Amino acid sequence: MNRLLLALLLLFAPVGSAFAVNPDEVLADPALEARARAISAELRCMVCQNQSIDDSNAELAKDLRVLVRERLANGDSDTAVIDYVVSRYGEFVLLKPRFETKTLILWGMPATLLLVGAITLVIASRRRGAQAKGAPLSEDEKEKLEKLLQP
Repeated sequence: MNRLLLALLLLFAPVGSAFAVNPDEVLADPALEARARAISAELRCMVCQNQSIDDSNAELAKDLRVLVRERLANGDSDTAVIDYVVSRYGEFVLLKPRFETKTLILWGMPATLLLVGAITLVIASRRRGAQAKGAPLSEDEKEKLEKLLQP
């Protein structure tokens, strides 16, 4: 039963992205098609937002795939095609944003949060250690404790 389930999973797993690019969109030149696929994998579907245009079946994604292929067929470089799409839709269209001054916060935030968390843990553990030690008992407190502990 497990083998059958695994076979079905392996059979149908790639189907979602296989149907995203329609046969009428595919370029005749395999090298250009490979470049178009690579670029499409980097661009976000503005409708789905968590899928690349290569994986999405949305109409806007199809239009963007066709646009990418047209630009490549006209002789644009990969960078020129991506820059053109970004100029029309903004940086949000990139699944992996570029490292620039305006995206510095986006790229630096994980490291900053990790550092702040580590500092917070160190401070909290030091405070807990200081509280655990406590002040030594006074003579009066020691006498009261001895009286309580005696049977």
